[in-house]
Amino acid sequence: MANTPSIPRAEFVQRWSTLQQRMAAQDLDVLVAHGDEADPANVRYLSDYWPLFETGGVALGRGGDPVLLIGPESLTFARARSKVREIRRILQYRESAEPDYPGVALDTFAEVFRALAPAGAKRIGIAGLSVMPVTLYQAILKDAGGAAVARADDLLVEMRQVKSENELACAREAFRISEVATADVLKKMKPGMTEQEVVGLAQAAMYANGAEYEGHPTYVLSGVNSTHAIGRPSPKALVPGEMIQLNIGALAGGYSSSVGRPVCFGRMPSEMRRLVEIGLEAHYQTMAFMKAGVPARDVVLKFEDFIRSKGCEQYLLYGPCHAIGLMEVERPWMETSSEYLLQENMTFQVDTFLYTEEFGLRWENGVRVTRDGVEMLSDKFMEVLEL
Repeated sequence: MANTPSIPRAEFVQRWSTLQQRMAAQDLDVLVAHGDEADPANVRYLSDYWPLFETGGVALGRGGDPVLLIGPESLTFARARSKVREIRRILQYRESAEPDYPGVALDTFAEVFRALAPAGAKRIGIAGLSVMPVTLYQAILKDAGGAAVARADDLLVEMRQVKSENELACAREAFRISEVATADVLKKMKPGMTEQEVVGLAQAAMYANGAEYEGHPTYVLSGVNSTHAIGRPSPKALVPGEMIQLNIGALAGGYSSSVGRPVCFGRMPSEMRRLVEIGLEAHYQTMAFMKAGVPARDVVLKFEDFIRSKGCEQYLLYGPCHAIGLMEVERPWMETSSEYLLQENMTFQVDTFLYTEEFGLRWENGVRVTRDGVEMLSDKFMEVLEL
């Protein structure tokens, strides 16, 4: 898949420069961005490196190039992947089994901070604190040399929420692959297969069509399992007449996707079909509410008003959108507490999830915000799916 979109190094260099300007505005001398295998977004955004087993970080001073921070075992892998050329190994980025690595020469945060702020750092920011291990945070505090340590997630959130043309190309490819995989699953899945077997079909189709990984754990949740807003597939067999919640998402160039559809073998029971149709209508209504300049809160309030008008507010857990990019779920969410305005080239998952005690359904598509509305990044199989 030689033509798979990717982010060129020049765009990473621009990201470093923009972040340094933001650091200066907040009087930060050093910023440490953290990531791990499950949530690599900040580290991948700044370096294209995606840690596994170990964790990873990118440290940046007010000027010059950043430093990639890795664990003791990842050096050759990091050299092969990273757009950041200087790489340092630090013990606290090791895997959770906490080996000691006797005899291995490693760097320290103190050495990194001196290199990035030779005159001494007075303020150090951390992005990704919500997923940073306590052991790593304690090591930063110990080596901070008296500098104040502050949370700095917003610097990167603001940069990441409006996508570049290269990012959008990666996102469109990820959604293309997800739709191909969804089509393959709808063609091949049969009653009697287990949820886990169908996940295998989806994974095979994604990788065969260019995915670098799954954008999120694949959802194949049937019967009462479909009530799970967050869930994992089980050995349960698929049964005609039951709801099957499909959410299939590929990763391409680091950017995530997800295509969510409610599916049933045979005709849906009347109440199930009614809620599926209401969910689909609400899904389209949400997209109709969205365009650049609209307050995010207004989209939520209108969505909730629509759900109430159908008498379905008791089936609502959350809604109706969350941002998508390097993670399938990332900031900002759209909630009644959201104060921001939608901007052109922000990308969201329109995620319409309704559930009863017996079943749940989810319509989910990616969209790009435009001046006049949205561009749907996935739009296939937008009908009641009775196989």
